[in-house]
Amino acid sequence: MSSTTAPAPPRGTAHRPGGTLSLSQARRVALRAQGLDRPRAPRTGPATMRHLQQVVDRVGLLQIDSVNVLARAHLMPTFSRVGPYDAALLDRASGRAPRRLVETWAHEASYVSPETYALLGWRRRRYLDYAWGSIREVPLRYSPLVADVLAMIEADGPLTASEVHAHVEADHPRTRTDWGWNWTAAKRVLEFLFFTGEVASARRNAQFERCYDLTSRVLPPEVLAAPEPDEAAAVRELLAIAARAHGVASARCLLDYFRIKGPRARRALDELVEDGTLAPVRVSGWERPVYLHADADLPRRATGRALLSPFDPLVFERRRLEELFGLRYRIEIYVPEAQRVHGYYVLPFLRGERLAALVDLKADRAAGVLRVHAAHEPPAPAPGPGTADGARDDAGEVAADLADELRLLAGWLGLDDVVVGGKDGAPRGSLAGVLAAALAAA
Repeated sequence: MSSTTAPAPPRGTAHRPGGTLSLSQARRVALRAQGLDRPRAPRTGPATMRHLQQVVDRVGLLQIDSVNVLARAHLMPTFSRVGPYDAALLDRASGRAPRRLVETWAHEASYVSPETYALLGWRRRRYLDYAWGSIREVPLRYSPLVADVLAMIEADGPLTASEVHAHVEADHPRTRTDWGWNWTAAKRVLEFLFFTGEVASARRNAQFERCYDLTSRVLPPEVLAAPEPDEAAAVRELLAIAARAHGVASARCLLDYFRIKGPRARRALDELVEDGTLAPVRVSGWERPVYLHADADLPRRATGRALLSPFDPLVFERRRLEELFGLRYRIEIYVPEAQRVHGYYVLPFLRGERLAALVDLKADRAAGVLRVHAAHEPPAPAPGPGTADGARDDAGEVAADLADELRLLAGWLGLDDVVVGGKDGAPRGSLAGVLAAALAAA
């Protein structure tokens, strides 16, 4: 008599190995995985550390960027999913023991959980393969300084790069000729030690400078005491985190989430398929192979609304964004002003399962207003699978919903009003006039 056990039932409502998802279904799976498919849950009190933790658990990482024209990049994903919250929660999670978040190079510079930090140990050791030139050359160019800086941090840390530089400036004066944002020798050494994991960021100061300390004094004791997984197991788990955060994704997207490369990554994908974590599927209109996470859900509708930072996990892989939403989106900070298409710091506005607007925003803290320098309707998607009619949402309805979201954002940033208009006061973009009217009507 056979003693075989019946297979476990599917865990996610999107489960369909070997099947096909329409483009609309793929979008809804992706939005559910990111926690953006439905309106924010109502609250009777302020957001708590639990709300922040839920976002981190869902998306896996918060990318860091120093641009502060609106709000720091790592703060926005939680606002997009939870709504107004005290940004000090993130400072507390990353700057006080026991830390729930630590900084490392993940997608780019990112906050991750301490457990995810441990999974990236193999890459910190392989800095010659993953770090850029000014980091790789540090052991050869600044070997004595590396030991001196480590001893200084052990004795006096946490220290900023400027504080360390003040101690070593006589022997290592600042130069203005080298590549690397004209980093001082102290900063280069600290970033090498940070990349390789010998030091970590204990916190950020008011100027957003890292305060470096020994990693053994930053990570929680239980993470330090746990045995580090071998590289194969770590890569497999990192890809599993990426797959949960995507819901449905190509191999390229999964590898890009933690910037993993090489044949071991491909083997890890195959192993995740073999153990049932991932199922190969097809998405209508996509030619490349696609994987669906076993826990992925397919909501019947997507009804959420959110402004998304250029560094939000839903949008930072631009090819995926274009394939899913039919939107070619690029950050134009480094593009000369006259050549910008949509603006300097442009956020997509998610409405349901469409990216219904693009808004160039600036927090004018001196004037106490949120400035909408431009508001654009995105180009209408070409007819095709999932977008059969190539239609846009009604501009008036988009503007009314966007006005609500902008007022919510302004309030969170401590700003009193939302003003539409560029530097000269003139509204820019096809949606600017109707948005101004929606704001005035409210």
